Amino acid sequence: MKQHFLRYSLLVAGLVAVIVSFAFINANPENKTVTTEEKGIKFIEQDWNKAMEQARANKKLIFLDIYATWCGPCKMLKKNTFTDEAAGKFFNDNFINVSVDGEQGVGPELARKYGIEGYPSLIVTDANGNIVLQTEGYVDPSYLISFAKEALKRKS
Repeated sequence: MKQHFLRYSLLVAGLVAVIVSFAFINANPENKTVTTEEKGIKFIEQDWNKAMEQARANKKLIFLDIYATWCGPCKMLKKNTFTDEAAGKFFNDNFINVSVDGEQGVGPELARKYGIEGYPSLIVTDANGNIVLQTEGYVDPSYLISFAKEALKRKS
């Protein structure tokens, strides 16, 4: 009887682990870059050159989000911080926003250029790609806005 109970318990635990893993992986099944809502930050996806062109044309700084598809804090940032209405308004009004997978396309080149040691990495640059301010890791919307305000001060 104890053996059946042990086998049953292990089977149930295994099934729960599979279901939880499946749900986590499929929360973003195609690992789409940006999952912001209409009220959040609008990003150019995977196109650093387009971001630089728009920054020059609009005389704005660039907000660069470098992430990895496997990164839990990156997913939390996209879900909780980038969708924030206040953050969206502030960043959409003041920056050209670009999101880049640090392991694909132009991402590895930018990761080397900016010395990325962890994901997510959040960088504000000028229109020529020179760093104004940089941080990494998960941040909440109020910290992100403070970070951006500091970058704007440094630009002046």
